[in-house]
Amino acid sequence: MHSVAVVTIVSSFLASAVEFVEAVTIVLAVGVTRQWRSTLIGVAAAVAALAVLVAVFGTALAVFVPISLLRLVVGGFLVIYGLQWLTKAVLRAAGAKAKHDEAAIYAAEVAELTAEPPVAASGMDWISFTVAFKGVLLEGLEVAFIVVTFGASANLLGPAVIGAALAGVLVVAIALVVHRPLARVPENAMKFAVGVMLTGFGTFWSGEGVGIDWPGEDLAIVILLAGYLGLALAGVWIVRAFARRPGRPSLVAGAGAARP
Repeated sequence: MHSVAVVTIVSSFLASAVEFVEAVTIVLAVGVTRQWRSTLIGVAAAVAALAVLVAVFGTALAVFVPISLLRLVVGGFLVIYGLQWLTKAVLRAAGAKAKHDEAAIYAAEVAELTAEPPVAASGMDWISFTVAFKGVLLEGLEVAFIVVTFGASANLLGPAVIGAALAGVLVVAIALVVHRPLARVPENAMKFAVGVMLTGFGTFWSGEGVGIDWPGEDLAIVILLAGYLGLALAGVWIVRAFARRPGRPSLVAGAGAARP
């Protein structure tokens, strides 16, 4: 398999796994607290909507948009998106931002759902349906964005879909076995890696979009990824050193387990 296709699968897998973990936390909270039947119907509806979006927009982008313009626009979005992920991962790795806590998010979701009106004795529980649908759809839109942009820009929609599908199957399978939030998933490390990949690929594709002839062609992607990784690790060191200076207030205080 071509090296770019492999990296596309890995990038799609890691990015999708993070979003699937967060979606599973919401689904578990709703199903356990209220009604599994309505929850699963909401999940199925969201998955169907996302599949249509990926099929329609992925095909449309690949067929109707010139590849140079597509790589410029998509590459720019990936750089912005990747830098957002990488910035948060750097701050968390340096201890300047509280790490994502799926167990705490699960407990808060359960508490909120418990305060809702009780589940009806029969029929559809629309609260379960709506919360599950919205949670899966919102998290899934990020997966769809990554799958479509990676697939369309590199003409590798298939590998991008494979990566996302593998992540979904793995996360759901683990959730079915443990039946609890996946709090031990190394989410920050995964976001760190995905942030580097999105930023590196985004830089490469936007450069191609404006006509840059990268030396070494695909090898330039490896150099860009190594460069961004080095900068991110340097950022961790700088932030950690700054936060430890005498008299500096704790940057983590009050951060809680907020959603990234």
